[in-house]
Amino acid sequence: MVRASAIGQDKGNARMALYEHVFLARQDLAQAQVDALAEIATKIIQDNNGRVVKTETWGLRSLAYKIAKNRKAHYVMLEIDAPGSVVVELERQIQINEDIIRYMTVKVDELEAGPTVMMRKSERDRERRGDREGGRGGDRPDRGERSERPRRDFDGE
Repeated sequence: MVRASAIGQDKGNARMALYEHVFLARQDLAQAQVDALAEIATKIIQDNNGRVVKTETWGLRSLAYKIAKNRKAHYVMLEIDAPGSVVVELERQIQINEDIIRYMTVKVDELEAGPTVMMRKSERDRERRGDREGGRGGDRPDRGERSERPRRDFDGE
């Protein structure tokens, strides 16, 4: 009888599967430290006969709620082609690391070609900011210099 592992693969079958692995690193880390965490994860995968297809750093983003006293986190996504045992080892190592506050690994049928939705969104936002001239956008006209406007008193008169 072949027993299934915790992630639903046969232990006797070491076939490769495709995964997307996202982890959130603490907000007080420098970008170089976040890149080092991604390299550590890549090394764990490669040492266990897996392959990292793509690594994307989504940057420092706000969290929906506080996680371990952090309001923001550095997001990193790895696309992995590896057997299930590699994912188990990667998650075990990540649980030990105090710099990583959350992680999630999802098995996918196929890896996304090109940039992910998060990367396309950041490029689109960058383009929108570039469309605005003079910084502030909106429909309000320029009010002119402060010295040219009449002074208003707010002391109740």
